[in-house]
Amino acid sequence: MSNILKNSVFSALAGLGGILVSIASVQAADKVSYGTNWLAQAEHGGFYQAVADGTYAKHGLDVTIVQGGPNAANSALLISGKIDFYMGGPQGEISAVEQGIPLVDVAAIFQKDPQVLIAHPDSGIEKFEDLAKLKTLFLGKDGYLTYFEWMKANFKGFRDEQYKPYNFSPAPFLADKDSAQQGYLTSEPYEIQKQAGFEPKVFLLADNGYSPYSTMITTTQAMIDSKPDVVQRFVDASIEGWYNYLYGDNSKANELIKKDNPEMTDGQIAYSIAKMKEYGIIESGDSLDKGIGCMTDAHYKAFFDEMVDIKVFKPETDYTKAFTTKFVCKNTGMAMKK
Repeated sequence: MSNILKNSVFSALAGLGGILVSIASVQAADKVSYGTNWLAQAEHGGFYQAVADGTYAKHGLDVTIVQGGPNAANSALLISGKIDFYMGGPQGEISAVEQGIPLVDVAAIFQKDPQVLIAHPDSGIEKFEDLAKLKTLFLGKDGYLTYFEWMKANFKGFRDEQYKPYNFSPAPFLADKDSAQQGYLTSEPYEIQKQAGFEPKVFLLADNGYSPYSTMITTTQAMIDSKPDVVQRFVDASIEGWYNYLYGDNSKANELIKKDNPEMTDGQIAYSIAKMKEYGIIESGDSLDKGIGCMTDAHYKAFFDEMVDIKVFKPETDYTKAFTTKFVCKNTGMAMKK
Protein backbone atom coordinates (compact mmCIF):
# COMPACT_ATOMS: atom_id res chain seq x y z
CA MET A 1 0.00 0.00 0.00
CA SER A 2 1.42 3.39 -0.96
CA ASN A 3 2.12 6.01 1.67
CA ILE A 4 -0.50 8.26 0.11
CA LEU A 5 -3.13 5.50 0.37
CA LYS A 6 -2.06 4.68 3.93
CA ASN A 7 -2.39 8.33 4.94
CA SER A 8 -5.82 8.52 3.34
CA VAL A 9 -6.97 5.41 5.21
CA PHE A 10 -5.56 6.68 8.50
CA SER A 11 -7.21 10.07 7.97
CA ALA A 12 -10.55 8.43 7.22
CA LEU A 13 -10.28 6.21 10.29
CA ALA A 14 -9.33 9.17 12.46
CA GLY A 15 -12.27 11.15 11.15
CA LEU A 16 -14.61 8.24 11.75
CA GLY A 17 -13.23 7.88 15.26
CA GLY A 18 -13.91 11.55 15.93
CA ILE A 19 -17.47 11.16 14.70
CA LEU A 20 -18.00 8.11 16.88
CA VAL A 21 -16.61 9.94 19.91
CA SER A 22 -18.92 12.88 19.23
CA ILE A 23 -21.92 10.56 18.88
CA ALA A 24 -20.96 8.75 22.08
CA SER A 25 -20.64 12.07 23.90
CA VAL A 26 -24.11 13.13 22.80
CA GLN A 27 -25.58 9.77 23.76
CA ALA A 28 -23.79 9.85 27.11
CA ALA A 29 -25.24 13.22 28.18
CA ASP A 30 -27.18 12.76 31.41
CA LYS A 31 -30.63 14.30 31.35
CA VAL A 32 -31.35 16.23 34.54
CA SER A 33 -33.88 18.86 35.57
CA TYR A 34 -33.62 21.80 37.95
CA GLY A 35 -36.73 23.39 39.39
CA THR A 36 -36.52 27.06 40.33
CA ASN A 37 -38.46 28.71 43.15
CA TRP A 38 -40.08 31.49 41.12
CA LEU A 39 -40.55 32.89 37.63
CA ALA A 40 -37.37 33.28 35.56
CA GLN A 41 -35.27 36.24 36.64
CA ALA A 42 -31.68 37.42 36.96
CA GLU A 43 -31.53 35.73 40.39
CA HIS A 44 -31.59 32.46 38.38
CA GLY A 45 -29.16 33.76 35.79
CA GLY A 46 -26.23 31.41 36.30
CA PHE A 47 -28.37 28.36 35.63
CA TYR A 48 -29.78 29.87 32.45
CA GLN A 49 -26.25 30.90 31.48
CA ALA A 50 -24.98 27.32 31.76
CA VAL A 51 -27.77 26.22 29.41
CA ALA A 52 -27.27 29.08 26.96
CA ASP A 53 -23.49 28.95 26.62
CA GLY A 54 -23.12 25.16 26.58
CA THR A 55 -21.49 24.80 30.00
CA TYR A 56 -23.87 22.04 31.05
CA ALA A 57 -23.31 20.27 27.73
CA LYS A 58 -19.55 20.53 28.21
CA HIS A 59 -20.01 18.69 31.51
CA GLY A 60 -22.02 15.93 29.83
CA LEU A 61 -25.40 17.17 30.99
CA ASP A 62 -28.65 17.83 29.17
CA VAL A 63 -30.37 20.22 31.59
CA THR A 64 -33.99 21.35 31.62
CA ILE A 65 -34.88 24.30 33.85
CA VAL A 66 -38.39 23.88 35.27
CA GLN A 67 -39.65 27.36 36.02
CA GLY A 68 -41.30 28.04 39.35
CA GLY A 69 -44.08 30.51 40.01
CA PRO A 70 -47.18 31.20 42.08
CA ASN A 71 -48.86 27.92 41.10
CA ALA A 72 -45.75 25.75 40.82
CA ALA A 73 -44.88 23.02 43.29
CA ASN A 74 -41.28 22.28 42.36
CA SER A 75 -40.28 21.30 45.89
CA ALA A 76 -42.97 18.61 45.80
CA LEU A 77 -41.71 17.50 42.38
CA LEU A 78 -38.25 16.95 43.88
CA ILE A 79 -39.66 14.91 46.75
CA SER A 80 -41.67 12.78 44.32
CA GLY A 81 -38.69 12.26 42.00
CA LYS A 82 -40.19 14.19 39.07
CA ILE A 83 -37.20 16.58 39.00
CA ASP A 84 -33.59 15.98 40.02
CA PHE A 85 -32.62 19.29 41.65
CA TYR A 86 -34.48 22.17 43.24
CA MET A 87 -33.72 25.76 44.26
CA GLY A 88 -34.26 25.13 47.95
CA GLY A 89 -33.18 26.78 51.18
CA PRO A 90 -31.94 25.62 54.58
CA GLN A 91 -35.24 26.20 56.35
CA GLY A 92 -37.00 23.84 53.97
CA GLU A 93 -34.33 21.19 54.15
CA ILE A 94 -34.06 21.23 57.96
CA SER A 95 -37.86 21.01 58.13
CA ALA A 96 -37.64 18.02 55.78
CA VAL A 97 -35.16 16.35 58.15
CA GLU A 98 -37.65 16.77 60.99
CA GLN A 99 -40.29 15.10 58.81
CA GLY A 100 -38.01 12.26 57.77
CA ILE A 101 -37.76 13.45 54.15
CA PRO A 102 -34.20 12.99 52.83
CA LEU A 103 -33.57 16.30 51.02
CA VAL A 104 -30.01 17.62 50.95
CA ASP A 105 -28.46 20.98 50.02
CA VAL A 106 -25.33 20.43 47.92
CA ALA A 107 -24.44 24.05 47.07
CA ALA A 108 -25.36 27.54 48.29
CA ILE A 109 -25.32 29.96 45.37
CA PHE A 110 -26.42 32.91 47.52
CA GLN A 111 -24.25 33.41 50.58
CA LYS A 112 -26.78 35.98 51.78
CA ASP A 113 -30.55 35.77 51.72
CA PRO A 114 -31.76 38.77 49.64
CA GLN A 115 -34.66 39.41 52.04
CA VAL A 116 -35.01 43.11 52.89
CA LEU A 117 -37.30 45.48 54.71
CA ILE A 118 -38.13 48.65 52.79
CA ALA A 119 -38.96 52.02 54.35
CA HIS A 120 -39.82 55.50 53.13
CA PRO A 121 -36.78 57.77 52.67
CA ASP A 122 -38.24 60.61 54.77
CA SER A 123 -39.63 58.67 57.72
CA GLY A 124 -36.64 58.99 60.06
CA ILE A 125 -35.52 55.39 59.55
CA GLU A 126 -31.72 55.41 59.28
CA LYS A 127 -30.69 52.00 60.58
CA PHE A 128 -32.24 48.57 60.94
CA GLU A 129 -33.18 49.04 64.59
CA ASP A 130 -35.20 52.14 63.69
CA LEU A 131 -37.75 49.94 61.92
CA ALA A 132 -39.08 49.08 65.39
CA LYS A 133 -40.41 52.66 65.64
CA LEU A 134 -42.81 52.18 62.74
CA LYS A 135 -46.49 51.51 63.31
CA THR A 136 -46.84 48.90 60.56
CA LEU A 137 -44.72 46.18 58.96
CA PHE A 138 -46.22 44.49 55.91
CA LEU A 139 -44.95 40.89 56.03
CA GLY A 140 -45.80 37.59 54.41
CA LYS A 141 -46.87 34.73 56.65
CA ASP A 142 -43.55 32.91 56.33
CA GLY A 143 -41.62 36.05 57.22
CA TYR A 144 -43.85 36.69 60.22
CA LEU A 145 -43.14 33.19 61.54
CA THR A 146 -39.37 33.27 60.92
CA TYR A 147 -37.34 36.43 60.50
CA PHE A 148 -39.86 38.62 62.35
CA GLU A 149 -39.55 36.27 65.33
CA TRP A 150 -35.77 36.57 64.92
CA MET A 151 -36.08 40.38 64.85
CA LYS A 152 -38.13 40.40 68.07
CA ALA A 153 -35.58 38.15 69.76
CA ASN A 154 -32.54 40.20 68.73
CA PHE A 155 -33.70 43.83 68.62
CA LYS A 156 -35.73 45.90 71.07
CA GLY A 157 -39.07 47.37 70.13
CA PHE A 158 -40.40 45.02 67.47
CA ARG A 159 -43.86 43.81 68.42
CA ASP A 160 -46.71 41.71 67.04
CA GLU A 161 -48.96 44.76 66.79
CA GLN A 162 -46.83 46.02 63.90
CA TYR A 163 -47.68 43.07 61.68
CA LYS A 164 -50.05 43.37 58.74
CA PRO A 165 -50.26 40.78 55.93
CA TYR A 166 -48.32 41.59 52.79
CA ASN A 167 -50.41 41.06 49.65
CA PHE A 168 -47.51 41.37 47.18
CA SER A 169 -48.49 44.90 46.18
CA PRO A 170 -46.52 47.99 47.28
CA ALA A 171 -49.69 50.14 47.31
CA PRO A 172 -50.43 49.87 51.08
CA PHE A 173 -46.79 50.67 51.90
CA LEU A 174 -46.69 53.61 49.50
CA ALA A 175 -49.85 55.04 51.08
CA ASP A 176 -48.46 54.87 54.63
CA LYS A 177 -45.19 56.63 55.51
CA ASP A 178 -45.28 55.07 58.97
CA SER A 179 -44.79 51.59 57.51
CA ALA A 180 -42.23 49.25 56.01
CA GLN A 181 -42.71 46.23 53.79
CA GLN A 182 -40.83 43.07 53.05
CA GLY A 183 -39.18 42.48 49.70
CA TYR A 184 -36.24 41.09 47.81
CA LEU A 185 -33.21 43.32 47.46
CA THR A 186 -33.16 42.65 43.74
CA SER A 187 -36.79 43.34 42.83
CA GLU A 188 -39.26 45.27 45.03
CA PRO A 189 -37.06 48.38 45.52
CA TYR A 190 -36.77 48.68 41.74
CA GLU A 191 -40.54 48.45 41.31
CA ILE A 192 -41.15 51.01 44.07
CA GLN A 193 -38.76 53.44 42.39
CA LYS A 194 -40.66 53.02 39.12
CA GLN A 195 -44.09 53.47 40.68
CA ALA A 196 -43.39 56.14 43.29
CA GLY A 197 -40.47 58.04 41.80
CA PHE A 198 -38.31 57.88 44.92
CA GLU A 199 -35.53 55.61 46.13
CA PRO A 200 -36.66 53.78 49.27
CA LYS A 201 -34.52 52.95 52.28
CA VAL A 202 -33.48 49.30 52.02
CA PHE A 203 -32.29 47.15 54.93
CA LEU A 204 -30.83 43.73 54.14
CA LEU A 205 -31.56 41.31 56.97
CA ALA A 206 -28.39 39.36 56.21
CA ASP A 207 -26.26 42.43 56.93
CA ASN A 208 -27.91 42.69 60.33
CA GLY A 209 -27.29 39.15 61.51
CA TYR A 210 -29.91 36.98 59.81
CA SER A 211 -27.80 34.21 58.33
CA PRO A 212 -29.54 31.68 56.05
CA TYR A 213 -28.05 30.69 52.74
CA SER A 214 -30.36 31.06 49.77
CA THR A 215 -30.81 29.87 46.18
CA MET A 216 -29.50 26.41 46.95
CA ILE A 217 -28.92 23.42 44.76
CA THR A 218 -30.98 20.83 46.60
CA THR A 219 -31.40 17.17 45.72
CA THR A 220 -32.34 13.88 47.36
CA GLN A 221 -30.10 11.59 49.34
CA ALA A 222 -30.96 8.87 46.82
CA MET A 223 -29.56 11.00 43.99
CA ILE A 224 -26.35 11.62 45.95
CA ASP A 225 -25.97 7.91 46.70
CA SER A 226 -26.77 6.63 43.20
CA LYS A 227 -25.33 9.37 40.95
CA PRO A 228 -22.68 11.36 42.84
CA ASP A 229 -20.83 12.08 39.59
CA VAL A 230 -23.94 13.67 38.06
CA VAL A 231 -24.43 15.76 41.19
CA GLN A 232 -20.81 16.94 41.09
CA ARG A 233 -20.97 17.82 37.39
CA PHE A 234 -24.25 19.71 37.84
CA VAL A 235 -22.83 21.68 40.77
CA ASP A 236 -19.57 22.46 38.94
CA ALA A 237 -21.32 23.50 35.73
CA SER A 238 -23.81 25.67 37.61
CA ILE A 239 -21.01 27.45 39.46
CA GLU A 240 -19.19 28.08 36.18
CA GLY A 241 -22.48 29.36 34.76
CA TRP A 242 -22.72 31.87 37.57
CA TYR A 243 -19.20 33.20 37.01
CA ASN A 244 -19.97 33.55 33.31
CA TYR A 245 -23.29 35.23 34.01
CA LEU A 246 -21.78 37.80 36.39
CA TYR A 247 -18.59 38.53 34.47
CA GLY A 248 -19.06 37.34 30.89
CA ASP A 249 -21.52 37.84 28.06
CA ASN A 250 -24.89 37.04 29.59
CA SER A 251 -27.06 38.22 26.71
CA LYS A 252 -28.15 34.73 25.61
CA ALA A 253 -29.03 33.76 29.17
CA ASN A 254 -31.12 36.89 29.54
CA GLU A 255 -32.95 36.06 26.34
CA LEU A 256 -33.83 32.65 27.76
CA ILE A 257 -35.00 34.29 30.98
CA LYS A 258 -37.27 36.66 29.05
CA LYS A 259 -38.54 33.78 26.93
CA ASP A 260 -39.62 31.88 30.05
CA ASN A 261 -40.90 35.04 31.74
CA PRO A 262 -42.09 37.54 29.10
CA GLU A 263 -42.83 40.18 31.77
CA MET A 264 -39.15 40.41 32.70
CA THR A 265 -37.42 43.58 31.44
CA ASP A 266 -33.83 44.46 30.64
CA GLY A 267 -33.99 47.22 33.24
CA GLN A 268 -35.03 44.82 36.00
CA ILE A 269 -32.34 42.33 35.01
CA ALA A 270 -29.60 44.99 35.05
CA TYR A 271 -30.80 46.28 38.44
CA SER A 272 -30.83 42.77 39.94
CA ILE A 273 -27.31 41.93 38.76
CA ALA A 274 -25.98 45.26 40.06
CA LYS A 275 -27.53 44.72 43.50
CA MET A 276 -26.31 41.11 43.76
CA LYS A 277 -22.78 42.39 43.16
CA GLU A 278 -23.06 45.49 45.36
CA TYR A 279 -24.30 43.60 48.43
CA GLY A 280 -22.18 40.45 47.98
CA ILE A 281 -25.23 38.22 47.68
CA ILE A 282 -23.28 35.60 45.73
CA GLU A 283 -19.69 36.53 46.48
CA SER A 284 -19.03 37.15 50.14
CA GLY A 285 -17.89 35.16 53.14
CA ASP A 286 -16.52 31.72 52.30
CA SER A 287 -17.24 32.03 48.58
CA LEU A 288 -14.64 34.80 48.19
CA ASP A 289 -11.70 32.41 48.51
CA LYS A 290 -13.38 29.02 48.00
CA GLY A 291 -15.66 29.75 45.08
CA ILE A 292 -19.32 30.43 44.41
CA GLY A 293 -21.61 27.86 46.01
CA CYS A 294 -19.42 27.23 49.05
CA MET A 295 -21.15 26.00 52.21
CA THR A 296 -19.70 25.39 55.65
CA ASP A 297 -20.98 23.60 58.72
CA ALA A 298 -20.34 26.71 60.83
CA HIS A 299 -22.57 28.91 58.67
CA TYR A 300 -25.33 26.31 58.41
CA LYS A 301 -25.23 25.68 62.17
CA ALA A 302 -25.43 29.41 62.91
CA PHE A 303 -28.74 29.61 61.08
CA PHE A 304 -30.00 26.42 62.72
CA ASP A 305 -29.16 27.82 66.16
CA GLU A 306 -30.97 31.08 65.33
CA MET A 307 -34.09 29.13 64.42
CA VAL A 308 -33.85 26.91 67.51
CA ASP A 309 -33.73 30.05 69.65
CA ILE A 310 -37.07 31.20 68.25
CA LYS A 311 -38.53 27.66 68.36
CA VAL A 312 -38.77 27.11 64.61
CA PHE A 313 -36.70 23.91 64.90
CA LYS A 314 -36.27 21.37 67.67
CA PRO A 315 -32.82 21.54 69.31
CA GLU A 316 -32.36 17.77 68.95
CA THR A 317 -32.81 17.88 65.15
CA ASP A 318 -29.74 16.62 63.29
CA TYR A 319 -29.30 19.63 61.01
CA THR A 320 -26.22 18.03 59.40
CA LYS A 321 -28.51 15.71 57.45
CA ALA A 322 -29.85 18.73 55.56
CA PHE A 323 -26.63 19.48 53.67
CA THR A 324 -23.27 18.17 52.53
CA THR A 325 -20.13 20.14 51.71
CA LYS A 326 -18.51 17.38 49.63
CA PHE A 327 -19.41 18.98 46.29
CA VAL A 328 -18.36 22.60 46.94
CA CYS A 329 -15.63 24.90 48.29
CA LYS A 330 -13.15 23.61 45.66
CA ASN A 331 -12.37 26.95 43.93
CA THR A 332 -14.41 25.76 40.95
CA GLY A 333 -14.71 28.40 38.24
CA MET A 334 -12.79 31.09 40.12
CA ALA A 335 -10.26 31.41 37.29
CA MET A 336 -13.12 32.47 35.01
CA LYS A 337 -13.74 35.66 36.98
CA LYS A 338 -12.69 38.68 34.96
